[in-house]
Amino acid sequence: MKKLVLLFALVVCFSAKVKAQQTIDFIDFKKHIGKTATLCDTVYSVKVFNDTLTLINMGGNFPNQKFIIAIKGNKISLDWANLKKKHLCVTGVLELYKNTLQIVASEPNQIVVSK
Repeated sequence: MKKLVLLFALVVCFSAKVKAQQTIDFIDFKKHIGKTATLCDTVYSVKVFNDTLTLINMGGNFPNQKFIIAIKGNKISLDWANLKKKHLCVTGVLELYKNTLQIVASEPNQIVVSK
C-alpha cells in the first residue's frame, strides 16, 4: 500500500511539473520572447490587410487582446469570415510588437482550429 501511495505521489508531482513547463503565464511572457511556444485561445477579431498579412486578436478585442497571431505569406488559407469565436492554437516564435505579445505563423501546420 505504501508503494502505491508513493507511486501516486510521484506521478502527480511529475505531471504538475510537465504542465507548468508548457504553460506560458501572460504576466511574465517577456521571459519567453524569441522561444517557440504553442498558444491557444478564442478568436475575437480578424483583420485581413492583404493577401500576405492577416492579424488575429486572441483572448480579447483590440487593444485589450492577450496576444496577436500574425499570419504572413499566402500559404495559410482559413475561413476568415467564420473564424470569430472559434478556439485556435498556434505554434511559433514569440515576439514583442509595440509591447504586445505576437506569434508569427507562415505555414499551415502551425495553426489548429477547433470545431
